[in-house]
Amino acid sequence: MTASQPAITISTTTLTDAVFDSLRQRIATGEILPGERVTEARVVEEYNVARPTAKACIERLVGTGLLQRANHKSATVTVLTADDIDDLFLARTAIEVTAATRLAESGDVPRTMLEAQRALDMAGEFDDRLGLVRADIAFHSSMVRASGSKRLARMHELITGEILLTIGSAGHQSAPVAAVAAEHAAILDALRARDSDTARARLVAHLDSAHRRVRSAFETE
Repeated sequence: MTASQPAITISTTTLTDAVFDSLRQRIATGEILPGERVTEARVVEEYNVARPTAKACIERLVGTGLLQRANHKSATVTVLTADDIDDLFLARTAIEVTAATRLAESGDVPRTMLEAQRALDMAGEFDDRLGLVRADIAFHSSMVRASGSKRLARMHELITGEILLTIGSAGHQSAPVAAVAAEHAAILDALRARDSDTARARLVAHLDSAHRRVRSAFETE
């Protein structure tokens, strides 16, 4: 950032949370690329925050899997291998399908999931890929939390950072925003109808499609 550039604007919340959310969004959308260094000095300069705040944000990003750091090295944006992608979708599918099955038993879809779907629909209407990234992860995270299993929710949280990396990847972004929004709407409809078989089938198809897109883009890079 040069002297003529203003500090990046962040939303009003706790300062650490705001910087963390902004960095997470920039990584997820590819503004900060895989393998790129994210140092305390960089965060201090770009956000005009104190070094302890920058350090706390980086540590949280490492904890989510968005950043990785070897001993005594600067943190860098995680670079997923082909095997990482396959393993991630294996784990993600197991967690989310189990959560969807439990949620379909009650049909008690949480308000946060409905709000995420409205945001997805809006993103589809305006071809808003940034909005898609935010709403996509909110939809799936809300679904898992609504399953009522704290352990499923914790396991899902552990891979959320890597999920964001795939959502923001070139492969995932090759899909039309409106089509992705429609896939989520179909899953939501089945959950609300308490149709667990259809919910599972639609969720698996959705995740398989995303897996193929991400994997295909990786293989052509």
